[in-house]
Amino acid sequence: MTVTAQYTSAAADGSGSSGGGGVASPQSATTTVHPVCWYEQDKTGADLAQEIDSYDSQFVKEWLGRKYDGYEDHAGDADGHWYTPTCDYRYYRGDKPGEFRAFTQIWMLTASAMWVPAGGVPPEPVIDGATLARAAWDAVTIPTATIGYNPSVGDVGATIVGMDTWVWATGDTPKEVTVTATAGSTTATITATASMLTLQPDDGTAKCTGFGIPWTEENDAKGTDCKIIFNRSSAHFKNSVTPVDIKVSYAITYTATDGATGTMDTHTTSTTTTIPVAEIQTLNTQPTKQP
Repeated sequence: MTVTAQYTSAAADGSGSSGGGGVASPQSATTTVHPVCWYEQDKTGADLAQEIDSYDSQFVKEWLGRKYDGYEDHAGDADGHWYTPTCDYRYYRGDKPGEFRAFTQIWMLTASAMWVPAGGVPPEPVIDGATLARAAWDAVTIPTATIGYNPSVGDVGATIVGMDTWVWATGDTPKEVTVTATAGSTTATITATASMLTLQPDDGTAKCTGFGIPWTEENDAKGTDCKIIFNRSSAHFKNSVTPVDIKVSYAITYTATDGATGTMDTHTTSTTTTIPVAEIQTLNTQPTKQP
């Protein structure tokens, strides 16, 4: 199946509010998914009829006759096959056994053995919405975040110890991801949303409640929702740059055309960038009484 993902960028638009909302180019991936429940090839018409007739118990014969309704009509056919419904927990991608039991019970009650003559098309597997949604989500790769910052002083673009360093999302850093996939008659839509950057700098503290705002003179008076205060220069780090871990956590929900709805475990992207941090040297002098 083909999975399509569309990302809404968290990069600020510079107007003073977090989140630019730009839509990155859709991406697609191809994957396979095994159904939780499907039709499995069973005996030929002749073999099944011979088996049923071999039982002495009238109860067993009647029960099998109901399961394979019309089996007598195919008793002489050695080429066509019966197909019977089956389910297997190994192919369930969720983490709620009760959800698996509920789906399979309903499916097994509505599914029945089907006769397929030689050369006929076997029954199409059923991919339930929950299984489809999880398989689609597993098939996509969510881009990690990229950031800009200010101050950016000198040739190396250094920020300064002790100052508020504004940080903001850039590029295709997603704040929302929409994934869609179709298998047979079922279509699933997965929506993942995030509300902020999570930053962990070495030698500093960060506070973010959003995706940040690019620094401008106009925005400076309004303030930002994402900043770092470094408490030491980068001089002791390799290449004289300070590592900053960047994470974005996504809450995930899904819906499907078969009525399935639900949530998935939070997904977190993680990457590390570096920021050069400089220290402004000051000279303290002792005042004198000289005029």
